[in-house]
Amino acid sequence: MTEGRKRTDLDLVRRVLRQARPFARYIVGAFLLGLLATPLALLTPLPLMLVVDHVIGSEPLPALLAGVLPADPSALLPVVAVLLVLVALLQNLQAMSSGALTAWVGEHLTLRFRGQLFDHVQRLSIAHHDRSGSNDQLYRIQWDAPAIRHLVIDGAIPCVTSAMTLLAMLYVTFRIDWQLTAIAVAVAPVLFLLARAWRARLRTQARELKRNESAGMAVAQEVMSSLRVVKVFGQEAREQRRFVRRSEEVAGVRVRVAWAEGRLGLMVGTTVAIGTAAVMTVGAIGVRNGTLRLGELLLAMGYLAQLYAPVKTISKKTASMQLHLAAAERAFELLESTPEVLEAPHARPLSRAAGAVRFCDVGFAYDGGRTVLQRTNLDVPAGSRIGIAGRTGAGKSTLVGLLCRLYEPTHGRILLDGVDIAEYRVADLRRQFAIVMQEPILFSTTIAENIAYGCPDASQAEIEAAAVAANAHEFITAQPAGYQAQVGERGVRLSGGERQRITLARAFLKDAPILILDEPTSALDVATEASVLEALERLMRGRTCFLIAHRASTLANCDQLFVLADGSLSRAELPRAGGAAARRVRGDLAP
Repeated sequence: MTEGRKRTDLDLVRRVLRQARPFARYIVGAFLLGLLATPLALLTPLPLMLVVDHVIGSEPLPALLAGVLPADPSALLPVVAVLLVLVALLQNLQAMSSGALTAWVGEHLTLRFRGQLFDHVQRLSIAHHDRSGSNDQLYRIQWDAPAIRHLVIDGAIPCVTSAMTLLAMLYVTFRIDWQLTAIAVAVAPVLFLLARAWRARLRTQARELKRNESAGMAVAQEVMSSLRVVKVFGQEAREQRRFVRRSEEVAGVRVRVAWAEGRLGLMVGTTVAIGTAAVMTVGAIGVRNGTLRLGELLLAMGYLAQLYAPVKTISKKTASMQLHLAAAERAFELLESTPEVLEAPHARPLSRAAGAVRFCDVGFAYDGGRTVLQRTNLDVPAGSRIGIAGRTGAGKSTLVGLLCRLYEPTHGRILLDGVDIAEYRVADLRRQFAIVMQEPILFSTTIAENIAYGCPDASQAEIEAAAVAANAHEFITAQPAGYQAQVGERGVRLSGGERQRITLARAFLKDAPILILDEPTSALDVATEASVLEALERLMRGRTCFLIAHRASTLANCDQLFVLADGSLSRAELPRAGGAAARRVRGDLAP
């Protein structure tokens, strides 16, 4: 997929927030739960200060606590111990509740975004998928989509919570000693500049990492889907080296990203340590001079740790979020891909077409490149059978793909029952077609569900009737599980002929007025072909049929025959078994 324009962080954050809007109340709830950590954090150093100054030492209790806590050190100590446990319990309850809610929100955010991406990818044109390939799009759906969770839940909420905590800590430490506070916050601009300086570098490396990870996954998917070929040619070691080489590239980028984040963390930690050392030094001098009590210094140092924690969180999150911003950028690029087959604003409904088709000066070229069709004219009466012949790659499948609006013509129009197909609702138009392809496409589910793929509400009786018509019922009932037998990935548990007859049953069940047969018997043996041809003959009755085939015997019963060559469609004589026309068509069909 072509990389789009590079977006600023602000652009991406706005888009992420728009995606998160339906979950706003849950996100606010998670944010409020996160905010509870601030007052609990303020209470954490309090028991230590009470023990040092008022149990071990002899300082009087502050006026705010004098009416609540006992003044006697012996009575105060167990109260302070209980207070310590209570604060710890509240902190853990807050962490548990916040964790559960943020997990729920994060998973549902990701699920919704991933669903949007998947739905959008299905609606993109076949031409788009031909250009982009499926592996990178699958990576964006599966691995880039969760970036929305990381940005909102693991990024925005902690940053906002840390900012609120920072303000609270600044106020408290300022009330204790404004000089210590001024020294502590002096390092904040340095941390900000560090995060800003490293952001662009980390973003660039994050984009590179995503590209390499996608390419590495593509190698694995390609090999797994072609494993039979790999094994037959004995190329396991070669593919292993190719996969390892890709994985090494990913590992190299990951190490560079980790090294960059580590160096940033080192500089942030060192800067914070310098600030802490400065506060400790000035505070110790204040205790020695009597201007600051030891308990107050310990309290200030405790709050200082709480002060620097959100500063470090914001600095590190700003950097680490670049990886998630790069992922979100890729996901939004996919979502912004415009479908090339668009439905008209006031598209016409279509219940059932009669099946009359006309191509009027139709031309097509892939991305303005190689011309596949030029000035194609074809008039197909309803209910007729049209044979389409031509060499491999001549554009036969593209021709019928244009009819189904899998592609859009470069110029010209295609009419169905006298109406431009671009004027129909896309879903209604595609319901008019049933297709049987050279390579049967089955899904990893039951035989019954595969037959009913185009009619998911079909009854068992209707499914079985379609299987009988396709000469498939006998071998299906021979299966131990019958119609509930699992076919395996891409139908691997069935033979080629069995898979083809299931796709025929699917076409029978759909009962569409227009039938497209794209090399339906070219991969079958003679005996299986005879059974499939018998079923095809029944399927074609009363329907407009487009039959693409290499074998002259398959084209013999067509009403008209056309040969596609060099982008032009020309009328040909129908082949008769053993005749000169059959020999000529076979020559035209030679790959």
